[in-house]
Amino acid sequence: MVRVLVIGGGIAGTAAAVALRKAGIDVAVYEAHPESAEDIGAFLTLASNGMRALAQLDASAAVTAVGFPLTSMRVLDGAGAEVAHVPLGEAANPRLRYRCLRRGELNTALQAEAARRGIDIRHGARLASVEDGPGGVTARFADGSTATGDVLVGADGLNSTVRRAIAPATRPVHAGQQVFYGYTSAAPLPGPDASITMVRGGPGGFGCAVSPDGETYWFARVPGDPLPTDEITRGTAAGWRDLLVPLLREDTPVAADVVAATTDDIMVTNATELPLGAPWRTARTLLIGDAAHAASPATGQGASMALEDAVVLAKSLRDAPDTETALSCYESLRRPRTEHNTTVSGNISRGTHTPSRPASGAPPSRPGDDDLARLLEWDSDIMTMRPAHQG
Repeated sequence: MVRVLVIGGGIAGTAAAVALRKAGIDVAVYEAHPESAEDIGAFLTLASNGMRALAQLDASAAVTAVGFPLTSMRVLDGAGAEVAHVPLGEAANPRLRYRCLRRGELNTALQAEAARRGIDIRHGARLASVEDGPGGVTARFADGSTATGDVLVGADGLNSTVRRAIAPATRPVHAGQQVFYGYTSAAPLPGPDASITMVRGGPGGFGCAVSPDGETYWFARVPGDPLPTDEITRGTAAGWRDLLVPLLREDTPVAADVVAATTDDIMVTNATELPLGAPWRTARTLLIGDAAHAASPATGQGASMALEDAVVLAKSLRDAPDTETALSCYESLRRPRTEHNTTVSGNISRGTHTPSRPASGAPPSRPGDDDLARLLEWDSDIMTMRPAHQG
């Protein structure tokens, strides 16, 4: 039996462990943070493709127990006039509806599901180095302990230690925007139930969704150079609000009103991405999720892509005749799709290109969209989905 070491207990790593266990593969997770989940304050949306991946892992219930569904998207101009209102994803299927939730809630739900399935998650295990050899791969941790397996999966995020070990020249780059997230119960922008509202009018982007209990979750993307880490660390809610409101007021006053009503913490980060074509693997080590293909948040696909990764990785290791074929199959199926998302999202963030949208308001299709259901279907043989040139 293949033994897999997963480095990182976030969304990508924990979902991968759940998928690998379902495939009958021995797996253990090593997470640097000492707590069961790190809630960095931001929220996210799981799109229908991410929810489809969860369904194939029999993990839908764990996630739909938190957050709230989104079934439509409405678009407003800067003054608040509605210019479009369309269904969102596969809204007719309750299991595949978009879901809005805090990142920490998703992390906690996935880790609880992993624990329910008997998966070992070791917290406080900070990776120091990786030794990838012909007979196995060994992870060495900062406390002096080690673990050896047949495959090591680096799911340790944007600043991945595993990536530095196997592709030290690959560095995250700024995608042209600063991103703000906040919550308020006093926002003056009510909307239809289960709808996400996007406000257009300025060079950045703004969106919000109202939870069933009346709390507005909002994000704002504004063009700008990356904020220094120490400035982000020292920032206060009042300071960020005073910075952001004037930036929005000129072009999107309706968005500025939502931010002005926010008195709780405001999270700030820089939109960041990884260069296309960077290495994902060596003989026994593979990167997944943000460690491999981090994109700016403009398309809102980061978590959903990570969940897709989990299913495709587990099926590849289950169905391929050997590890090399499995990792090669995984990369050939995932790279075109994730790099398309990185490109589209980065173009939106930089304002260099606005992808054309069908009349329905749906986002442009990604490679693999037509075959996604078959690719993720748990009982299908993934080897039949390989590109023709791989045989």
